[in-house]
Amino acid sequence: MAKIIDRSGVESLIVDTYANEIISGAVAESVVLSQFTRLPNMTSKQHVMPVLSLLPQAYFVDGDTGLKQTTNAEWKDRKIVAEEIAVIVPIPEAVLDDADYDVFAEITPRVVEAFGKKIDGAVLFGADKPTSWRESLVDSAISAGNVVTESGDLFLDIFGEDGVISKVEEDGFIPNGYVSSVRMRGKLRGLRDDNKNPIFTQNLRESSAPYALDGSPIHFAMNGAFDVSKAELIAGDFSQAVYSIRQDMTVKFLDQAVISDNDGKILYNLAQQDMVALRFVMRLGWEVTNGINAITSDYDKQFPFSVLQPKVGE
Repeated sequence: MAKIIDRSGVESLIVDTYANEIISGAVAESVVLSQFTRLPNMTSKQHVMPVLSLLPQAYFVDGDTGLKQTTNAEWKDRKIVAEEIAVIVPIPEAVLDDADYDVFAEITPRVVEAFGKKIDGAVLFGADKPTSWRESLVDSAISAGNVVTESGDLFLDIFGEDGVISKVEEDGFIPNGYVSSVRMRGKLRGLRDDNKNPIFTQNLRESSAPYALDGSPIHFAMNGAFDVSKAELIAGDFSQAVYSIRQDMTVKFLDQAVISDNDGKILYNLAQQDMVALRFVMRLGWEVTNGINAITSDYDKQFPFSVLQPKVGE
């Protein structure tokens, strides 16, 4: 006789096991969460970070009795605002009645994918982003003038004097990572330096090692969030991008709820249709610290990321 997974059994299982599994999977699935610096969890909806915006200056002393000059430093606030990301997965009760079928093993990868895609789309491109979140990474780079449009010479677009790497360096940052869509792999494989050595390489001694570009890892978004109509490649100093979680993943088992769309149309009446649902929720926010450095003189124009845009019409 088949065993039934009842409400109490499901709740004890999903809270301890699958909540942790899903948040860990979302970090691995999301380019943003895997590459950005994670700050300590937020204790409130907003977290303010003071960022140095004016460097102190030093001066030579004129002679033995010269006066030592004073200087000052200034800080600007960077605000991280936590917003909620959620998904509800309805499940027919008949599926749960089958004890030999691991429902949660099937659900987990899909939830992981959904969270990773939503986070990456909002942070990188502003897709469906909360109004409280800052301008997306790509839009911010374009606003700062750190943008290159494909010229037909991918080598120069990336490595040239006015390429995406130089755009970041000119603002006083050293790129330590790249993000792109998987279709960029085909474009990069043929790139060679002056000695005919491949630019786009992988450490063959480590099969799991990421591909590298100019000595730094390049990560390919595989969750469908990378918008190739807006960017071919994002380069930057990823130590300057941070995120913080306000609420770790929570999972709630529902069996009496009514689920509707944004217009109020009822999609599922769980009790009436012999269904249950799992509700997954987490809250997080992000920011670019963009601290002042000794290279740039205009804090308001510097930005630690740049973008390679596709040709118009592609």
